[in-house]
Amino acid sequence: MAGAGRPVPTCLLLGAAGGGKSLLARRLRHIRRGGGVPAGEGPGGAGRGVPGRGSPGRACPGRRRVLNGAQLSAEEGPAGLGEPPATLPTVGTNLTDLRLPRKATVRELGGCMGPIWPSYYGECSALMFVVDAANPSQVSNSCVQLLSVLSAAQLASVPVLVLFNKIDLPCYMSLAEMKSLFRMQDIVSCATQPITMLETSARDGTGLANVLQWLRAALGDPR
Repeated sequence: MAGAGRPVPTCLLLGAAGGGKSLLARRLRHIRRGGGVPAGEGPGGAGRGVPGRGSPGRACPGRRRVLNGAQLSAEEGPAGLGEPPATLPTVGTNLTDLRLPRKATVRELGGCMGPIWPSYYGECSALMFVVDAANPSQVSNSCVQLLSVLSAAQLASVPVLVLFNKIDLPCYMSLAEMKSLFRMQDIVSCATQPITMLETSARDGTGLANVLQWLRAALGDPR
């Protein structure tokens, strides 16, 4: 238990099938158990935070904030994530418990469960939405899903982290391309939620320290 009268906060992990949600959840759990990531968070260096309205991190003019290029602390383990474990497309829901150090639960919902995602909105305190940045054919579907998520009344004030994943692949689309295709500037300006964007690689660990930093801030544990 997280403590008497203190419920365990839940972060929903959503996105189209094949975006890397399961591996992301496993990597985060591995890091918090002391597995660590390569120095500098992998070949790509520190995770790259992108401004979003009201996102946790360093304050900037006009209420826009960015995440600092955080490095994993010593408690988050020695270097080396190792080879990524095999994963299968999620059909249903997976629960991953993290210590941030406050206990929190990441609830991954399979991409094929999109029509019933809303039934889980009422119980979440934060939301991560994963996009496969190396799959151009998935962009339009992911954009529609993201807009649907952001328009849900139950999520009107829930902090949202949009993750452009798989940037370790040579065919990944640049951040500028993704922001243009998603029209992220318009989405952020119209959304009621605080939105943060990050580029990540669940495979090599790039950006995962910033994901953990965001989770701490979003779930009320700014350690």
